[in-house]
Amino acid sequence: MPHFPALRAQRHADSPYGRVLLARTDLGLAGLWNAGQAHHPPMLSVPEESHPWFDTALAALEAWGAWPRPQNDPPLPPLDPQGTPFQLAVWARLLTIPRGGLTSYGAIAQGLGQPQASRAVGAAVGRNPIGILLPCHRVVGARGELTGYAGGLPLKTLLLQQEGVLI
Repeated sequence: MPHFPALRAQRHADSPYGRVLLARTDLGLAGLWNAGQAHHPPMLSVPEESHPWFDTALAALEAWGAWPRPQNDPPLPPLDPQGTPFQLAVWARLLTIPRGGLTSYGAIAQGLGQPQASRAVGAAVGRNPIGILLPCHRVVGARGELTGYAGGLPLKTLLLQQEGVLI
């Protein structure tokens, strides 16, 4: 069972993308997992609570699926993903990909000054603990092909279509 020592609380909720689990630290939102996605923690030993950061995250998910589509990503709560320094650097890069934009694992590796680290970037993207809000669905293969997504390729396709990306 994964160990998350910094987590303080969790909340289970319904979203436009199905049932989600949210988790927070004292500094911000640390997790947002869709039910059944890869790397979903099996059980967290922190209390269930309501918190404004959870409300903001859920409002962002609602805005994500709204029609007409907002021009920009909705406001996010403070974010505090838990990972290695390399993972944190990759996840920070995800926030720079504009809505409706795409990038590749190789481009992220290049941007980090580690052009040979495409596979490591892919592994870090796959472990993104704040799905949808840290927009890893905007990362595609070197030739623009859809690649794996912890929430499943149908969800990745849906998210990109909602952003106006032609698949």
